[in-house]
Amino acid sequence: MVESLAQEMVLRSGEMEGKSIETIYFGGGTPSILEVEEIAFLIRTIYKNYRVINIPEITLEANPDDLWSESGQYDAVLKSYKEAGINRLSIGVQSFFDEDLKLMNRAHNAREAENCITAAKAYFDNISVDLIYGIPGMENARWVQNIEKALSFALAHISSYALTVEPKTALYHFIQKGIVDDVDDEQAQSQFYLLEERLAAEGYVNYEISNFGKPGFFSKNNTAYWQGKPYLGIGPSAHSFDGKRRGWNIRNNIRYMQQLGEGRLPFEYEFLSLTDRYNEYVMTGLRTIWGVSLEKVEADFGKLYSAYLQKQSQKYVEDHLLFWDGTTLLSTKKGKFLVDGIASDLFMLNLKE
Repeated sequence: MVESLAQEMVLRSGEMEGKSIETIYFGGGTPSILEVEEIAFLIRTIYKNYRVINIPEITLEANPDDLWSESGQYDAVLKSYKEAGINRLSIGVQSFFDEDLKLMNRAHNAREAENCITAAKAYFDNISVDLIYGIPGMENARWVQNIEKALSFALAHISSYALTVEPKTALYHFIQKGIVDDVDDEQAQSQFYLLEERLAAEGYVNYEISNFGKPGFFSKNNTAYWQGKPYLGIGPSAHSFDGKRRGWNIRNNIRYMQQLGEGRLPFEYEFLSLTDRYNEYVMTGLRTIWGVSLEKVEADFGKLYSAYLQKQSQKYVEDHLLFWDGTTLLSTKKGKFLVDGIASDLFMLNLKE
């Protein structure tokens, strides 16, 4: 698989001709199960085949149990990651309580999560942790304790997401059988507001609905997605975007490796219409502190789209869910948790081009 990833990088290097790589992100699963040398090999392949800026942001998503062990091996692993070029860690903590981790079927426990962060801070300044709110049975008091525990580590970045119950998971079946309570949307909303208020008091900027960073530590990789910059996705199921086309790799690992072994790209793409690109800009823009620029809409998509945006947004402005800051449309604190649904109502539909 690692050789296939490298082969895809080589075959697709022409797609980034004339562009510089600003961020490298190992994610979309659990890349920390790879050997450090395998990750170093992939980084070297990128540098060999692409133009990379002087100090790119290189992030590794990792689970605590992959970075910490009773034997102290974590120290050597973390040091090796840093030497390989990783300069940002995104650690999937999810919760600092064992009962929550067991419910979500996580492999690590709370003690491992804390030990992992402590160890990582000796090698990395730029660390993000993921936290989940809206977990069945997690009262607000325990959620606040989760927040305070995360803050005790003085982290540069915190990402937090409402629990999503996927079909065919153990949690889904527990909920269906009544063993576990279903997700309470009102409680999740309440916990989001508790998070937002507490992190703001500690100097974190909620620059995207699910992401809170200290100034200078926003995720450059994720910010590029939200600002519509081109990106190249490598590996099975990975998606790519060049500004006008959306592409995706096949999901099947065996077929992915077979096709690359034959020198063929396991890749399909579609051209995004003007309306598709407008809708994506509205969807991503409203989730961020940069909002949706009326001037950009008119320049990139035309007056029809800017007029439509103003008309469709008016009711949400009147309900204090959106507001205009000059010519930029932004979500209010009240509207932030509802912004995905609001954005869908601002989409342009069925426009013939």
